[in-house]
Amino acid sequence: MKIVVIGGTGLIGSQVVANLRSAGHEVLAASPNTGVNAVTGEGLADAMKGAGVVVDVDVANAPSFADDAAMDFFVRAGRNLTAAEKAVGVTHHVALSVVGTELLLDSGYFRAKLAQEELIASAGVPWTLVRATQFFEFVGTIAGAAIIDGVARVTSASIQPIASADVAAKVAEAALAPPRNGMIEIAGPERLPMVELVKRHFDGIGETRDVITDDTAPYFGVLLEDRWLTPTGDAWLSKRRYSDWLAAQPKRVA
Repeated sequence: MKIVVIGGTGLIGSQVVANLRSAGHEVLAASPNTGVNAVTGEGLADAMKGAGVVVDVDVANAPSFADDAAMDFFVRAGRNLTAAEKAVGVTHHVALSVVGTELLLDSGYFRAKLAQEELIASAGVPWTLVRATQFFEFVGTIAGAAIIDGVARVTSASIQPIASADVAAKVAEAALAPPRNGMIEIAGPERLPMVELVKRHFDGIGETRDVITDDTAPYFGVLLEDRWLTPTGDAWLSKRRYSDWLAAQPKRVA
């Protein structure tokens, strides 16, 4: 079976591609780097020829978190994908999204993600939505963005991060399963305050840094309630813990 992975050269996409190829499938890694641009439509028709499943994991490549740019990116890509899928008879569209999207609407990015989800559900192509919590790989970015005048100020709201490898494995699994016409939530095994996660990050990389709880500190422009970034239903939980994952990463060279 031919499977097209939109965003197939990125952090998640490259791992999804590898998983599906190892299972014996013909997989096209579609991205602007490979001549396929879902936003402009460039190369999309040719990429879709013979495809039975499309996996869209292009979650991080919006040109901006600003309202108009993010909305334009996700909505134009979604409409172009739907048209291309219908033209060749794609039978399953799998998309990666974010746990808590509908609660984070103070952010233009998450309003755009919700619009993308709604477009997928109404497009007429059988679908599965995989909502994941924040990736381990982005905890360092969260920690760095929290530093003000040398001190990391971080909310105590809960977070339940997951390794990108585990996300990719579940997305690949969803691509090979029948469409749910519904949503799956996936998360890591540990729910903890974000401030504690940031402390673990700095401890794990050997960086001495004051980290204080500040519930007015925003998360990508959003003031969080406690459980907005954690799954609410019967979520699939991975086994890989953040501290173990961090310890296994290459050490920084001073």
